[in-house]
Amino acid sequence: MREILENYIPEQAVAATFELIKKNNVYLQIVNQRVTRHGDYRILPNGQHKITVNATKNKYRFFITLIHEIAHLEAFEIYGRRIKPHGQEWKHTFQKLMLPFIHPSIFPAQILPLIAKHFKNPKASSDTDAKLALALKYYDPVNDKNYIFEIPEGSLFKIYNGKVFRKGAKRVKRIEGVEVATGKMYLFNPNAEVEFLSEKAN
Repeated sequence: MREILENYIPEQAVAATFELIKKNNVYLQIVNQRVTRHGDYRILPNGQHKITVNATKNKYRFFITLIHEIAHLEAFEIYGRRIKPHGQEWKHTFQKLMLPFIHPSIFPAQILPLIAKHFKNPKASSDTDAKLALALKYYDPVNDKNYIFEIPEGSLFKIYNGKVFRKGAKRVKRIEGVEVATGKMYLFNPNAEVEFLSEKAN
């Protein structure tokens, strides 16, 4: 497992992360990229804790996701299974686990201040932190995707399942998208990655 971690997380975080995995009896499964989530946690019938994380060459994204899921595990173990998945108990646990890793030996200077700020009040997903999401994207493999908030209002975009939408107005924390084929309106996370098709469609 330690050798596998070396391929997916920052080198200086490997030893401590390996100890976290051992201490918590984690069965870690690295899976093909899923669009709807970066990782998840569940307890198996035999009592073992299973964590799955999307395979990615972005070691910082993988690492944050892994600690995010370990925080779910530890929060449930400490506070019980009735807590909210991303409530105060999880936030406190996530902060405690991440604090030793918020260090220039692990995160590059470009994202370290954004990491530190994010973990003053961690969100359910780092994708909802626009500045951090953009900074992390810099370390992703090059692709032709854009975040929804980057494209002009009124333009067309396509999502992972091939459906085409026209970008609408922003609603507090979400952005409207009208499906071209049906006229049905959906709300999108501003940091959802989409394929930009054309501007100001008629």
